[in-house]
Amino acid sequence: MTTPPRLTDIAAQAEVSEATVSRVLNGKAGVASGTRHKVLAAMDLLGYERPVRLRRRSNGLVGLLIPELTNPIFPAFAQVIEQALAGHGYTPVLCTQTPGGATEDELVEQLEERGVTGIVFLSGLHADSSADPSRYQRLAARGVPFVMINGFNERVQAPFISPDDRAAAEMAVRHLEDLGHRRIGLAIGPTRYVPSARKEAGFVAALPSAKAEGLIQRTLFTVEGGHAAGGALLDRGCTGIVCGSDPMALGVIRAARERGLRVPEDVSVVGFDDSPLIAFTDPPLTTVRQPVRAMATAAVGALLEAVAGTPVQRTEYVFQPELVVRGSTGQGPGGVGGGGGWPL
Repeated sequence: MTTPPRLTDIAAQAEVSEATVSRVLNGKAGVASGTRHKVLAAMDLLGYERPVRLRRRSNGLVGLLIPELTNPIFPAFAQVIEQALAGHGYTPVLCTQTPGGATEDELVEQLEERGVTGIVFLSGLHADSSADPSRYQRLAARGVPFVMINGFNERVQAPFISPDDRAAAEMAVRHLEDLGHRRIGLAIGPTRYVPSARKEAGFVAALPSAKAEGLIQRTLFTVEGGHAAGGALLDRGCTGIVCGSDPMALGVIRAARERGLRVPEDVSVVGFDDSPLIAFTDPPLTTVRQPVRAMATAAVGALLEAVAGTPVQRTEYVFQPELVVRGSTGQGPGGVGGGGGWPL
């Protein structure tokens, strides 16, 4: 038997009066929508089941395709997107790709069979310059609205939501240079991915000689990939390393410690994303933050405008990242009158 909700507990959680809670539970008028939302949220947090009359009917299903869940930036995006969709009455359907599992095309087919209202693609094949973009042209021809996050293809007519990857890399390099680092390396993913190519372009613009000196290592966006790339860059004498993701940065730190180097006293490391919990690593990671909430909210807004039949500009909306300085970066050799890094 379901225990009836206690007005006192809900009122305390929502910071409203018991009378207000009673009005919401009984479907009475005269309660502001924001207050009503606080009461319903309090019920959910306390584990009370909503009365049938207060259960939201779904406006439809919206698919959310993400590459994986192991990199914490993807669940962070998924959470904000799902909250935004639910706030507009839509039911999100999360589809995650796994090695050996369903492909993006198969997942899209499954979503279409379920009659989804629209689809959000996060770091999908649209970010891979070697992939055939005609799959999205066919999807548009079938009348399914969609929006893309983190990746751009000029042959696809859709709203794109991206951070300024080029500026992110330049920002990280400037930070390390300001600390006195002169030999700076880049650990990045394969450049067939648009975000990687853009970060590399920004890095090379800031350090034109880096490519010729072998200070760019292309690897996987994982701890293991960062470990391998970090080892190679440390062997080339880098005292500062910019990474294409936070997990890669953690791999670089592991490689440094295996060589008896301290972070940041001997080597400074900069990540990218500022994914949840990254501030609590040892040391806390300096990183370039993706504006996840702003990007995810904009993506949902663009999608729902298309769903409503409102003309949506088929262009790329670029959001500015933010450098978050923590404990993994410190003074380099150049900052104390030194030269260029570890002996080669």
